[in-house]
Amino acid sequence: MDKILVTGGCGFIGSHLVDQLMTQENNVTVVDNLSSGNLEYLSNWRTATRNKKSKDLRFIKADLTKSPLQIVGNYDIVFHLAANPDVRLGSQNPRIQFEQNVLATYNLLEMMRKKKISPRLFVFTSTSTVYGEADLIPTPENYGPLQPISVYGASKLACEALISSYAHNYKFRAVILRLANVIGSRSTHGIIYDLLQKLRKNKTELEILGDGSQTKSYLHVKDCVSGILTGISKTPNQVTILNLGSEDQINVLKIADITCRESGARQVKYKLTPATSDGRGWPGDVKFMRLDVTKLKSLGWQPMMNSEQAVETTVRELIMERLRRF
Repeated sequence: MDKILVTGGCGFIGSHLVDQLMTQENNVTVVDNLSSGNLEYLSNWRTATRNKKSKDLRFIKADLTKSPLQIVGNYDIVFHLAANPDVRLGSQNPRIQFEQNVLATYNLLEMMRKKKISPRLFVFTSTSTVYGEADLIPTPENYGPLQPISVYGASKLACEALISSYAHNYKFRAVILRLANVIGSRSTHGIIYDLLQKLRKNKTELEILGDGSQTKSYLHVKDCVSGILTGISKTPNQVTILNLGSEDQINVLKIADITCRESGARQVKYKLTPATSDGRGWPGDVKFMRLDVTKLKSLGWQPMMNSEQAVETTVRELIMERLRRF
């Protein structure tokens, strides 16, 4: 049993991580400003805690971009997932990515430096977009130079650099996980969520961002959480970087086909809307991505779903979530 702090624990990946940590009977404190997170994702655990049926779950509403932060305590592990996850948003408003990703991370690290939070392990969820347009696919962790083409990727790379320097200077262990496209229940952005939203409005024509040839790997959130927990358990280095993704790829047109099929939409006309001359969905969109996950697999991790299975499962999960709401 560990005492654990999870920032962004009411968000998509964060809430699934909290579910697993609570199942393992850890004492968990969640910090979230609820700008995109949902406190309902923790409702079962909060009810159980009040009824003394599980280990402690605390919730603190706080904004990591504000200082000073009223988050004080000794924790065994800090999972830092709080961030703005919308890659497209960075091209429209770079400041949001800077504040919610870089500044938030800096403020949290400063609390650790000042001993207001003293974990033995700091875990950070980074992104495959730090690699930019990699010439080597699948892309290993030692690929370089790292030249992100989106503000989101740049902000996450800046966070990685800060974490590495603080870990070495102030003597805590850090694990940085570079995630592929993570999908699954509770997601509120991304291609599958967007396609379903569009189909609800119009079942005869579906706008697809880009020329449809974008080909990337997709990882179900449950495989993501199992990869995170595997990665932190067997990495003794001061700073460890691990790729986390599926071992295959799927293109946007195939994702659209699956989404239409699973949602019962027939004879849908696709409207391709490339934002750039080379067919990207938006400026800063990496067209082709697949991570080399050999390093994490050597620690004992194995994804349960490939990209296509993850997409199919996610479409069904999001449809069921909407039906439950209404």
